[in-house]
Amino acid sequence: MKEAELRIGFTDAFRTVTDHENLSRATLRERLLLCLNGLGTNTGLKRMAAGQTDVVYKDLLYVRRRFITRESLRDAVAQVVNATLRTRHPGIWGESTTACAADSKQFGAWDQNLMTEWHVRYGGRGVMIYWHVERRSTCIYSQLKTPSSSEVAAMIEGVLRHCTEMAVEKTYVDSHGQSDVAFAFCRLLGFQLLPRLKRIHAQRLYRPAVGEPDAYPALRPVLSRPIDWELIRRQYNEMVKYATALRLGTAAAADILRRFTRANLQHPTYKALVELGKALRTTFLCHYLHRLDLRREVHEGLNVIESWNGANDFILYGRGGDIASNRLEDQEATMLALHLLQNCMVYVNTLMVQRVLGEPIWLKHIGATEQRALTPLFWGHVNPYGTFRLDMTARLPLDLPTAGTVSDQLPLQGV
Repeated sequence: MKEAELRIGFTDAFRTVTDHENLSRATLRERLLLCLNGLGTNTGLKRMAAGQTDVVYKDLLYVRRRFITRESLRDAVAQVVNATLRTRHPGIWGESTTACAADSKQFGAWDQNLMTEWHVRYGGRGVMIYWHVERRSTCIYSQLKTPSSSEVAAMIEGVLRHCTEMAVEKTYVDSHGQSDVAFAFCRLLGFQLLPRLKRIHAQRLYRPAVGEPDAYPALRPVLSRPIDWELIRRQYNEMVKYATALRLGTAAAADILRRFTRANLQHPTYKALVELGKALRTTFLCHYLHRLDLRREVHEGLNVIESWNGANDFILYGRGGDIASNRLEDQEATMLALHLLQNCMVYVNTLMVQRVLGEPIWLKHIGATEQRALTPLFWGHVNPYGTFRLDMTARLPLDLPTAGTVSDQLPLQGV
């Protein structure tokens, strides 16, 4: 994280909530890095102060209360994401992507608060963190949610609110992140939903027109009723109204989707959304079953987010990985600090890989197969334990040599 700060300067996003800053930026930068590392690893501020000679716990607590907010953390995350996207060499990582995968992971948490619930599938108390991770292991958005809240709403919220330079056109989800209403809203909002369905053998295909029961004899066992296109036409303006509210942020995705559930079956707009979603799901299933490359694309995207979830346990190792707070503000600070810390690791790993593969002898051997297997999300070279001593003068040798390389083609500096 220190190396990422020296190259990007993301600590400039942290400003005091009061009128004046009494600390110099150099001193504040060091204390911010210690605080963020203590929050992101869940080891706490006292552990961070123990290895320093000129910083005590009260100094870090002062910086934590006055400078670290949810808005500043999200701004810092966006700066690291944008720097990572800009620093990638297309000859190594491929062309920039417009797809991300969305999934949640459970974290243990204290139970005397409004967020912690017992999770039916995982069988334990905790909270859920919903991640949006693009194809090259950079997380563009994170959000804290209860285990029972809608994953569809979290998926839509992340695509619309990520505030990075990435333009999301495709989203990979598992069975819990999709529904007929989700297919409809994703189409109205301008991006494509690509789910991996658990019970794909039980899916039904809907006929496009009325009065053609024998048009597809080979598909008769899986065909259902025709789509009601007239209902979609009548409710089109209402559907666009709700989609616009989502896009502009005048209503939260969870609040809007709460209106369109099975408990409100008679709502005409809900019926129209379901009809549109069934038509889009039928189209997706036909493409998914016909195209091997699409199935591989969806599986690869979801495998990336599974790797991201695996790195969460490695970084957030303090206190057994449990979020030890009942305050929503502290829980979100831990989540966003973990998000920032892991993105910094991906950023530095990207530079490390480019430092090695940027040599012409390696660069000319990188093809499509090598690009598929390449990832900046690895942590075997990181030791998270021991005493933390911050030395702002020590640097990592990540810059390319000037002679005999393609250093002019590799923009290693993020900003």
